[in-house]
Amino acid sequence: MAAFSVVVSCLSLSTIGPVSAAPAPTGFRILCLNQPQECRGGGKASITPTPGVMTLLERVNAKVNAAIRPLADGASDVWSVNVRAGDCEDYVMTKRHALIIAGLPASALRIGWVKTRAGEQHAILVVRTNDRGDLVLDNLTGKIRTLSQSGYEVLSISGPDPKIWS
Repeated sequence: MAAFSVVVSCLSLSTIGPVSAAPAPTGFRILCLNQPQECRGGGKASITPTPGVMTLLERVNAKVNAAIRPLADGASDVWSVNVRAGDCEDYVMTKRHALIIAGLPASALRIGWVKTRAGEQHAILVVRTNDRGDLVLDNLTGKIRTLSQSGYEVLSISGPDPKIWS
């Protein structure tokens, strides 16, 4: 069984707010048991958002948003990668997978569990950068924006090791 830790990690308080321990979502833990390759960290914990990196982020965000048809899980929370239909977590994991294959370090790609302005819980992909803050890739918009511009309240977020959440 994969190990999951709940610890307080060194996350930028200016970008994600107060940090405290949080368990990884159950659907994510199940995904990690079934597909451990999708739940690895590695590489640098942040990236420099060069024009090439920004183009890559925009391309992957748009491609995945267009490729997946929105479909709620129903009674059970199933997290998947590379599906034709799915909910916000499936978009996040598919974008994370594509960006890792494209060469971005897994540890810079964080999974955020947030509350929207409407009060709904939602998953987003957060790309930690060296100088632009945390960038959000979201299935609800094609525009990449910073976490502070998103209007979301962060409930929990994965660390450089995606099995450790705060």
